[in-house]
Amino acid sequence: MKTCKTMSICTPLDEAQGTHVFDILGYSKHKGMGHDNNSYIWSGVFMVGDHNWAIRFFPDGRRRPRLHSVYLELLCITELRASCDMRLVDQCTGISYSMHKTGPKIFRSGDISRFAPLTPIFIRRSEIEGSVYLRDDRLTIECIVTVFKRPHVTETKSYPKIDMPPADMTDHVAKLLEEKEGFDVSFLVGGEMIEAHRFVLAIRSPVLKAELYGSMQEARPGQCITVQDMQPAVFKAMLHFSYTDSLPSGDDTEMVRLLLVAADRYAMDRLKLVCQSILCEDLNKDTVTTTLALAHQHNCHQLKDACLQFIELSGFKDFKATCPSFIEDPLEKRRKFS
Repeated sequence: MKTCKTMSICTPLDEAQGTHVFDILGYSKHKGMGHDNNSYIWSGVFMVGDHNWAIRFFPDGRRRPRLHSVYLELLCITELRASCDMRLVDQCTGISYSMHKTGPKIFRSGDISRFAPLTPIFIRRSEIEGSVYLRDDRLTIECIVTVFKRPHVTETKSYPKIDMPPADMTDHVAKLLEEKEGFDVSFLVGGEMIEAHRFVLAIRSPVLKAELYGSMQEARPGQCITVQDMQPAVFKAMLHFSYTDSLPSGDDTEMVRLLLVAADRYAMDRLKLVCQSILCEDLNKDTVTTTLALAHQHNCHQLKDACLQFIELSGFKDFKATCPSFIEDPLEKRRKFS
């Protein structure tokens, strides 16, 4: 299955940050303004990230007595994402300390989200009076605002890819046979001498591996193994498959049958399945009986089932007279249960 992999990248853009210091002189003179929504002191307007902001300070708390309420307010008609850090300045050292952090959050000019924080509780008046934050009737609020611009997302692109090269192992192994170099074992087949490489044969056939390297070892470099009951052309075709993982071109049905027998003899399971597949595709009224007998003799169960199914589909009566006796019972059972 061919898959497609694409990618895009999200990167944050530069942030805009600004600090506004709101000095409240004559702190005690602002008491008693009340607790409603209009009882506040407004700082000067300041700009951060090309947007206008202001600080609202409620000396008597917003709806909550004995508290101070402080808010950052977005004044522009817009929507943006920002954070803020409300701080009080130590009048002795000039160092500010955070009282409330908000965000990042969305600020919308059209609703309550334009304020931060959303709680009226900033600090109790009792914590201010007599503290380092209040000296000479002066209170200093410091507000650090950070505006986050929308992130930048790249266009979707194809994911970097290096195509996987096709497998070429068989091409290199096949050259060993073509170039006829480095042969280290010989076979005498039907009076003809055929040479090969021991390690290739051992890889493809456990039977040959045992003969060449195991306790059944018959050949050492320079020695010759005699192969009985096999034609040279069949052995050469088997060698071709061992080196190339494919059959020689132009092999006919009879050659494929002989190769199946050779594959069974040398336990070359892949070659055996390849031969079964070819013989299955070649099934017809002239070949099915012979192929069925071959499949039965060499335990080719898939090919045997394919032959039986072909006979059923073609008409059981037409084959009953010519079928071997070992086939009659399976055919009769299939016919009864079909």
